[in-house]
Parts: sequence; C-alpha cells; structure tokens
Amino acid sequence: MREEAAGCVYLVGAGCGEGDLITLRGLRALRECDAVVYDELIDPALLDQAPQAQHHPVGKRCGRHSVPQEETNRMLVELARQGKRVVRLKGGDPFVFGRGGEEILTLQAAGIPYEEIPGISSAIAIPAAAGIPVTHRELSRSFHVVTGHTNALVDVLPESIDALAAMQGTLIFLMGLSALEKIAQRLIAAGKDPATPAAVISGGNSPHKAAVRGTLADIAGKTRDARVQAPAVIVVGGVAALEMAPTIRRPLEGARVGLLGTPVFVEKLERKFQALGAKTVRMAAAAVERLPVPIRAEELCGGDKWVVLTSANGVRCFFQWLAEERMDLRRLHRCKFAVIGQATGRALADRGILADLCPETATSAALGAQLCSAVKRGEEALLFRSASSDSALADALADRRIAVRDFDLYDAVFTPGASREAVDYLVFASAGGVKAYFKTHKTLPEGATVICIGPVSAQELKKWTPVPFLTAPEISAEGIVRCAQADWGRRNQPKE
Repeated sequence: MREEAAGCVYLVGAGCGEGDLITLRGLRALRECDAVVYDELIDPALLDQAPQAQHHPVGKRCGRHSVPQEETNRMLVELARQGKRVVRLKGGDPFVFGRGGEEILTLQAAGIPYEEIPGISSAIAIPAAAGIPVTHRELSRSFHVVTGHTNALVDVLPESIDALAAMQGTLIFLMGLSALEKIAQRLIAAGKDPATPAAVISGGNSPHKAAVRGTLADIAGKTRDARVQAPAVIVVGGVAALEMAPTIRRPLEGARVGLLGTPVFVEKLERKFQALGAKTVRMAAAAVERLPVPIRAEELCGGDKWVVLTSANGVRCFFQWLAEERMDLRRLHRCKFAVIGQATGRALADRGILADLCPETATSAALGAQLCSAVKRGEEALLFRSASSDSALADALADRRIAVRDFDLYDAVFTPGASREAVDYLVFASAGGVKAYFKTHKTLPEGATVICIGPVSAQELKKWTPVPFLTAPEISAEGIVRCAQADWGRRNQPKE
C-alpha cells in the first residue's frame, strides 16, 4: 500500500458474505487504515481486522437510510482532511450500484486522493452461492445487471425493460424485491415467455436467507409465500433453472456460533469453526489489559522458584513485563516453569522455554496436585494469572505449606455488543465472558446451545442461568470445536 503524506480514501469492495471473500489488497488497506466507514451487511470479522481504526457505521437498507448519502460523502472528505487514511468498506463491489461513483465525484471535487479496490459483486456472487451461474454456454452467453429502482422514485422500472425482455441472456435485478411483481408483469407484457425460469435469492450476510425458484408467471407469488426479505437478487433466464450449489459438505455447515473470549483466542476459534463450515459471530469486543506487577523482575533471579502460568495470555503478558523490566532471560536459569495445559505450554515453547510441569488435564485442580508433589522444600511458587481467576490454586499450595505468591498479571475487559443475533451455539471461553454477557443481555439467545470451555466458566454460568449447557472435553479451542461438532452431528443425523 503506498504511503500518503495527507489523508486519502480507499473505496473497498468487501465481497458478498463471509469476510474472507475480500481481496488481499482490500484486506491490506483495511489493516492499515485510520478510519473505516462501513455499510450494514459487512461481516463483523472484517471490522475486527481494523482494531486500530475509528469505526463509522453508515448502514443502508431498503426503506431506511441510517445516514444520508450526502452526509456519508461529507464524512469521507472530513476524515481525509484530518490526515486520516480512510477505508470506505462496501458490500459487493463499490461500482456496481454501490454509489461508489457518487462518492468519488465528491472526493474529486474536494481534491482528496482516492483509490477503488474492486470486490465480488452481489450480482454474480449471490446467484452463484445458490447454485445459479449467471452465464452458461448452452443457455446464456451474456448477462445484464439492472437496478430495481431509480434514485429519483423508488420502484420505478428502467425505461429499457422492454428492450431487456427481448434479450437472450440472463437478467439480474438488484434492489428490486418490492417491484418483483411489476418486473415479471412488464417482462411478460414485452414478450418474455411466462414459463421463463426465474429465481429470487437473499444470501450473503442477509439476516433472512432464502432461495426461491419458479417462472416469471409464479415467482412473485412464491416469493411472497416464502416471506423473502430485502436485500435480494432477482435472476431471470434459463440459468435460473440450473442447480449447481456446492456439494462439498463440511461438518459444521449451516451452524451459527456466537463467541465470547479474548481477541487472540476468539481469532483461533474463528479459524477453526469457519474451516468446518460454521458462521461465527463475535458477541463482544474484548481486550487484554496487563496489570502492574508489584515486584521487580529481579526477584525471579534469587533462589529456586516455580513460575506458574495459567493461560496463553498470561505467557504473553509475563514476557511483556520481563521486556519492560529489561530482564535478560538467561538470568532465569534457576526458575522452573509450570503451565496449566498444552495450549499454554505451546505458547511458552514459542518463547523458547519448555515447561517443566504440564498436567494432562488442563484444570487448576490438576495443576495444583502436580505442583504439590513437585515443589521441594525451600522452593517458592509464583502464580501469574488473570484477575478474574479464583484462589483455588493458591489455596491448594498454601494448604500444603508451600510458599506461594499470587499475582494478578492481566485482566480481560469485555464490552458486550448490543446484537442479539440468532445463533445455534454460544461459546464462553472464560468466566469473565460469562459475566460480561449476562450483565448486558440477562438471558441467553433463544434456541442456542451453550458451550463452556471448562469448569471455571461452567461454574460462573451456573450462577446466572439454570439452562443446561455443554462443557468442552478439553480446555482448548480444539476441545470447544469438537464439542460443537459432536452435538451438531447428533442434531443433523438423518431420521430413519
């Protein structure tokens, strides 16, 4: 991405649906921007790629514009004049009925540098996801993309619709759901065969997905019966009768998973769930804040000590603290390291240190039991943990008369979102996530199965709700995913 001395604007097409449909260039612009101005149906996972940026929602949906286009134009100019690198993030492609041209004319008039980064248009991607190719050599050698209404008057059909009816290619209408019956009637009146295949698809990140197939004669009625909601793409032509939907089925295909946890852990969960076909939703924004440690790192060098770490976040914050104290790691040669489980052990190994103790079961009880056997007379255990952790581990060591000091190394601060988006699973990856969720939402999403990462989060959950829940067989991202996969498989077993 080129460097700009002054502010500039990148109009970025996000594609349709999952965040990974964005181009590499668009993703790079998003990660480097100072402000992102985004539409309503953008995958929230994309916004998570720009945590450093100001976020400005200007979502537009049929029948309600939360921010007038003129105000959006002014916002882009003002942000750029503040010296910011701005990403205008749009669904689909900015230049396919995305008003990208209007925004660029405003930027040109204001003398603001800009660049358009293409995206996959909904005119192609939404039909494709439903198994409809917009061209096919035997059926359609061209396609024509038409707006379902004009800028001046809503639901006014284009003047060229009679000419379009005479064409042999595929007709694609965007933003035309409310005019569907008029479109079908006009095409038939202009000579289009009433038996011409037609389809209406609401997909991508639409809240109510649907795919209705029929003919020009009955598509409006079928769409009404199916209660399809905007936004939707209308396809008219022989290709609308084709069925080329993906046949590769992934184990969690169709599942929607809500996630609460620290950023690094949630990103890991997202990758694993999405690879198995699930749609993930971040139910809260979270940040790990390192807390001041009331000792000098120098104290680790004197005497024989056990450094006890109970999470990957703890490992990261521990080494941040050592770096700030300018500690030469070679001076820790008399320290032994204990970790709560394999995931924490891997995080420690990434720092060049192999754990001296790691229980097979990743629980505080298992760690405490092994430490009670391993710590020798004269040795001291230093616990570096989350502020939300309970005192069970420290108490177990103290009961065995082991010298122990317990430090709050970090805290996970959650900001729950206002979204009550429907999900099949709600994952709590920490007790702090449980508290943050219920302080905002009070009740669980209707129909959602809750999965807790382990006994600590499970114990916290029981304080807030009597609803049954699942607990992962292993305290790790892999354990959570396996738990969801097993349950989803049971739910979707073919009925005999």
